[in-house]
Amino acid sequence: MEFIPEESSNDVNLSTGCSKDKRSVIFETLLKHSVNGKVKYGSIKDVANVYSVSTRTVSRIWKKGVACVANGVPVDISLNLSGNVGRKRIAINPKDVARIPLNRWTTIRSMASALSMSKTSLHRRVKEGSLKSHSNAIKPMLTEENRKVRLQFCISMIDSSSSHNNPSFIDMYDRIHIDEKWFFLSRTSQKYYLLPEEDEPYRTCKSKKFITKVMFLCAVARPRFDLERNEMFDGKIGMFPFVYKEPAKRRSKNREAGTLETKPIESVNKEVTRKWLIDYVLPAIRAKCPPSSSKTIYIQQDNARPHISMNDVEFLEAAKKDGFDIHLTCQPPNSPDMNVLDLGFFRALQSLQHQEAPRNVDELVVATHKAFNEISVESLSNVFLTLQLCMVEVMKKYGGNNYKLPHINKQRLAREGLLPTTISCDPEVLVEAISSLQQ
Repeated sequence: MEFIPEESSNDVNLSTGCSKDKRSVIFETLLKHSVNGKVKYGSIKDVANVYSVSTRTVSRIWKKGVACVANGVPVDISLNLSGNVGRKRIAINPKDVARIPLNRWTTIRSMASALSMSKTSLHRRVKEGSLKSHSNAIKPMLTEENRKVRLQFCISMIDSSSSHNNPSFIDMYDRIHIDEKWFFLSRTSQKYYLLPEEDEPYRTCKSKKFITKVMFLCAVARPRFDLERNEMFDGKIGMFPFVYKEPAKRRSKNREAGTLETKPIESVNKEVTRKWLIDYVLPAIRAKCPPSSSKTIYIQQDNARPHISMNDVEFLEAAKKDGFDIHLTCQPPNSPDMNVLDLGFFRALQSLQHQEAPRNVDELVVATHKAFNEISVESLSNVFLTLQLCMVEVMKKYGGNNYKLPHINKQRLAREGLLPTTISCDPEVLVEAISSLQQ
């Protein structure tokens, strides 16, 4: 049986789901396919599909029309509803929300209880956009001295040769950012996608602090491209694990006694840091830096205690070899947003490293090196632009860190060939930042 829908005005009614004209058309259609007041088998379902209504609605329309015919009265199959009908929308009063303590804003259940409304109603308001979800991270607490140093650091990165009407940052090609990072053998909580019949993975550990981990010293510079965006230098100086080799004292099912095992260095002090800088980082810089680049290079480190002084005699002596003039500098205290590694590079590195699922220290080192090599050069280059964008925001906040991470859609600009090499700063922002320092 095939039904052809007839045209009707006001087909859809938001409050009832079925207009009066549409209900009349449905009844007339059923009447044509009925015998002695009974519709043929399957007609109600077919009509419901044709007119996009439920079978219950079609059934009610038919029963009401048949009752009118049986009583000898004009057929009236309207809903007989008037005025503002239906369930009322539960709105949220912004003043009520503002009075709720911040610690009650963390979950829908807690907030719904504080507003004396159901979780479902509150969830609907979130989907509509009346409330928005936000993830909040704790930022380092800054003293007035910290803010001053951060402001001075950002101003020092402005290129003195740039126009006063359009000041911009230096290209940072002579800067190398270094930092230490722990890489763990496994996450404490890991998401998996399984087949319905698969068993859940069973992972055990005596304690979270017993998860095997290795600290790496990472060094990166800004990548370089030619005018056609062809890669000239990938900027990846190296990932240097703090590990050592030690012969096994006892025989086991996995190796014989005396077999060299890779062990992580648990305590990294100034002596270890100095050795890794002189023996690994400096040779890698000399080997990988392009011949056309400047021989004067600045290695930026944070203010962690295990780091050596900028005037360390052994380091300065090693830094002068082969015609290089390499200096150590420190980023502002409590400022991970002033280092490209903490700003985004480490996060991308960890996500790739965990995809390898290493089982021991050697596999962890291999997985981390593989992730370091696989990260795209464009991603590393973009983080340097993000760093300059953050510096602009720091100057706007007079050295503060209460700003949102800025975005300029770098991928789209790169596709269009409009991605800048350096970020420009508003002259008024720079003038106000300098004035605040003088005050």
